[in-house]
Amino acid sequence: MKLSKSYFYTLRENAKDEDSVSGNLLVRSGMIKKVSSGIYMFLPLGLKTLDNIKKIIKEEMDASGAQELLMPSMIPEEVYETCGRVAAFGSSMFHLKDRYEKPYVLGPTHEELFTIAAKNMVRSYKDLPFTIYQDAPKFRDEARPRFGLVRVREFFMKDAYSFDKDEEGLDASYKVMFDAYKRIFDRCHLDYVIVRADTGAMGGSLSEEFQAVTDLGEDLLVLCENCDYSSNLEVATRKIVDQNEDAKELQLIETPHKETIEDVCEYLNVDIKKSVKALLMNVNDELVIFFVRGDRELNENKVCKLLGASEVNFANDELIAKSNAVPGYTGPIKLSGAKIIIDEELKYMSNFVVGANVEGYHYLNCNLKDFSYDLCADIVNVKEDDICPVCGGRLYFKKGIEVGNTFKLGTKYAEKLGLTYLNENNESIPVVMGCYGIGPGRILASVIEQNNDEKGIIFPLSIAPYKVAIAALNTNDESCMNYANKLYDELNKQGIDTLLDDREERPGVKFNDLELIGIPIRITVGRKITDGIVEFKARNNDEVIELKTSEVIDYIKDYINKNI
Repeated sequence: MKLSKSYFYTLRENAKDEDSVSGNLLVRSGMIKKVSSGIYMFLPLGLKTLDNIKKIIKEEMDASGAQELLMPSMIPEEVYETCGRVAAFGSSMFHLKDRYEKPYVLGPTHEELFTIAAKNMVRSYKDLPFTIYQDAPKFRDEARPRFGLVRVREFFMKDAYSFDKDEEGLDASYKVMFDAYKRIFDRCHLDYVIVRADTGAMGGSLSEEFQAVTDLGEDLLVLCENCDYSSNLEVATRKIVDQNEDAKELQLIETPHKETIEDVCEYLNVDIKKSVKALLMNVNDELVIFFVRGDRELNENKVCKLLGASEVNFANDELIAKSNAVPGYTGPIKLSGAKIIIDEELKYMSNFVVGANVEGYHYLNCNLKDFSYDLCADIVNVKEDDICPVCGGRLYFKKGIEVGNTFKLGTKYAEKLGLTYLNENNESIPVVMGCYGIGPGRILASVIEQNNDEKGIIFPLSIAPYKVAIAALNTNDESCMNYANKLYDELNKQGIDTLLDDREERPGVKFNDLELIGIPIRITVGRKITDGIVEFKARNNDEVIELKTSEVIDYIKDYINKNI
């Protein structure tokens, strides 16, 4: 691309309506332009970069044996009703009607259609296994689109689906795709971790997320300092240590006007870890009171899984009035009129503080024997410094952007949509499925979040829109332009994507623009061209190297081979 004859612009000022480094730099570099909240156009440089990411994905998908196809974006609503996913997606799904009032949706994901496609060919076990994939737009009506390309309403996704005759086959297909994903993210030069996650609306027995590590991340990742344990916070667990104390005598203590567990513990001079707080919640229109250690937070995801609910809300006064609970002073002793669920940690605690269900009073030295409950389960978020459930090391947190995920779906969709095969005994068996998604736009945003400085983007060679930028400093100098054009033609002829800045601009403008857009290699053709000398500079460091024109191409090729 020669800039003097191309669609190219940059912005000097920060974008006013972008709340992330990557969103701001992508807008300033002229790669994307916001159309509406969560909706962007990809301009030439941005699309070329996105296509480079997609090319890596396609190469690895094809190498894994998967076959590409393309599904429609506008889908009859009844397709999603079959598996109950209109309700599962709720307001996140875009709905529309055709001229005949038939309801359609803009596809948020495509499990159902891939299952239907598989039904076209699967008859017997001899037709399995196989994997098919697409690279297509998805649509989700996000409540709060934000962070540039990280959370948007329209986005590209590569989604693949494997089809096997049994769980053993799924394990094999899953590993093939899992390894392909690692190669993709390695080639994109992402700093990432792989964590266990909730299966959510997708369903199935296993979900693992590939998380780009960055402070911008919306997900909290739980990692172990000693072993490979890694999990999304929503499903993370910890090892619980038994306090192993002798039970003391239960005491009723006055705690006037102390309604928060922090205030109570301060008033009683008790460590908050020796207290239990009550959370009065509405679950499926039923009053459920959860009891957790005083410094713990309720994990809504775990609770929803435990009780088969879609959401958990705070109980209102009318619901609370059906029990003898007293907000601010609720405890499990002699509590009635509500379902009581305790966190499993309470089974290992001794002599803790709880509410007395009487305003202005709490109990000291409560133990498990002093009350009854309906359920005991892991219902809380882990905390930093909790004990790893695998090795006993300490847990710590990092933030991440989910850039890919893999699911073992099992037979959920096959059973509901009638995808079966005949086995060796002529029995009809549901097909076992896996699902694998990657977001190219999120990869782009994550790479920039991890690779930038005060000058702009620092792209790795593998996904940069151009690997080399030639800055011709004097466009009126014949020797300068002759060499710049010759080098430009030769590099492109050898398959090295090269950009030539031949604009009639000051050197400082050219350097600033090329650094902003993040081109990995800059060759400066300046005054020393008459001596056969040009300058080489890598975007990721400040060193400037003088090269003879006769060695430039070999030097560039060697640098690319070592750093791609």
